[in-house]
Amino acid sequence: MTERARFGLKQVRRALARLPPLGRIPEAPQVTVREPWPGIPERGARLLKGELEIAGLITPVTRATFADTALAEPVREAALGFVWLRDLRALGTDPARLRARTLVADAMAIPPDPVATQPHIVGTRLAAWLANYEFYAASAEDNFRQKLMAHIIADARALAAALPAETLDRRGLAALKGLVAVAVAVPELPAFMTRVQRFLPAELARQIAADGTQVERSPAAQLAVLADMLEIRALFQASRVAPPLALAAAIERASLALRALRHADGALALFNGTREHQAAAVERVLAQVGRGGRPANFLPEGRFHRLTGGKTLVLVDAGAPPPPGLDRTAHAGTLSFELSIGRERLIVNCGAVPPAPGPWRDALRATAAHSTLTIADMSSSELRPDGLGRRPAKVEATRHEANGAHWLELSHDGWHRAFNAIHRRKLYISPEGDTVAGEDSIEAPEPLSYTLRFHLHPGVTASLQQDGAALLRLPSGGFWRLRADALPLAIEESIYFGAELPRRGEQIVLTGFRDSPQRVEWAITRVSP
Repeated sequence: MTERARFGLKQVRRALARLPPLGRIPEAPQVTVREPWPGIPERGARLLKGELEIAGLITPVTRATFADTALAEPVREAALGFVWLRDLRALGTDPARLRARTLVADAMAIPPDPVATQPHIVGTRLAAWLANYEFYAASAEDNFRQKLMAHIIADARALAAALPAETLDRRGLAALKGLVAVAVAVPELPAFMTRVQRFLPAELARQIAADGTQVERSPAAQLAVLADMLEIRALFQASRVAPPLALAAAIERASLALRALRHADGALALFNGTREHQAAAVERVLAQVGRGGRPANFLPEGRFHRLTGGKTLVLVDAGAPPPPGLDRTAHAGTLSFELSIGRERLIVNCGAVPPAPGPWRDALRATAAHSTLTIADMSSSELRPDGLGRRPAKVEATRHEANGAHWLELSHDGWHRAFNAIHRRKLYISPEGDTVAGEDSIEAPEPLSYTLRFHLHPGVTASLQQDGAALLRLPSGGFWRLRADALPLAIEESIYFGAELPRRGEQIVLTGFRDSPQRVEWAITRVSP
């Protein structure tokens, strides 16, 4: 069947799905499966006051919110997805229950628009409504429950008709999760489970690479997809239908990759649209997997490296950005790295806040917000609202290990089109972890201006020494020294969006001009007491 014929068939299915359903609408879910993730009572308290917190940003939540097309798309998606029902459930009070019921009723009363009917939004909403049904709906009046079940069935029919999802990123799995939830909750309508069994194995194969990396190359996406797969597994366990064999294997692989993308504090590395996420939340997801395992030193498909020595850890993004269709949250952070000492972060990237207005979102996606080199104040990938334009096409990484030491030889061509330039980077860590050294160089026909940045975690303080080095003090009192040969160091302001709230920080900056050396060696060494 041609692509045009497939599209036409899908449009016919969607039109049929919008027709009034034949037969009786179930009065209630036959099977209710509570999601395994606890809500946050503090956010539930905000919801009682009419405030929805999304990635540290606050937006009013009323009936009008669900139809407000002026809101940023990530904010609308979060509001319409209803994942925040778990926060009201965490309060467990009658006012919280009534508030949840009112907001669900408000959403059902709003005519659907293109955002509300996107498959991943519908799937997320269906899963959330059914997972929290006992909390907000079981004690409701018959009229509310009848409207709710009719809405759920209608949404599920539309969702089933829209499969396979046209979005290539993690949203495709979110859509399927919603259909699994309805298929399990309403087994008397077996057509839903038939669609799930048809499309879920292929979606798992597309989402999770052989090394367990999720295709967006984002630790945040990795966590979200693993959580979705665990919810799908729990739904199947509550039904009488065996899950696809691929599900257990995908969960196992994805969990090992997620472990590789954490620092020793248990939270995530800040690559490609990721914030730290609370370590407890990450551990809660991994605990649902069961058996643990040692993090891999290298993810061959994801192209992330871990260099370890003693208690020192370097995490490196050594891969090309994800391709079009998978790059919605991608950053221009190729060859950036993060450095932690035990449970304390020293060198970081600046993080992300997807719901923020465009200028802030793009500032955090830019190369300058990452601990790497920038040429001529131009990012290594072109930032677009829906992803990336120009980007590195060739990213190379060679790993070496000898006598307990590790080093990488890296390069990318993100500035080839603009300057015919190649950025080369070498990173080294000593066996004991007391030295992390590097070399950054530019290969180009003509010398170029550039900036080399080392963003510091907000808990780290820096001061310039008489010899030109920077002394870095960790919160625990440990000291490290950053020095460079060829260029002077400067300490400038930075900002950190890696945690719940933005924090001011500092960065070490080395600025090179056209008449400066095009190669810089640097080292970060532990200062003995």
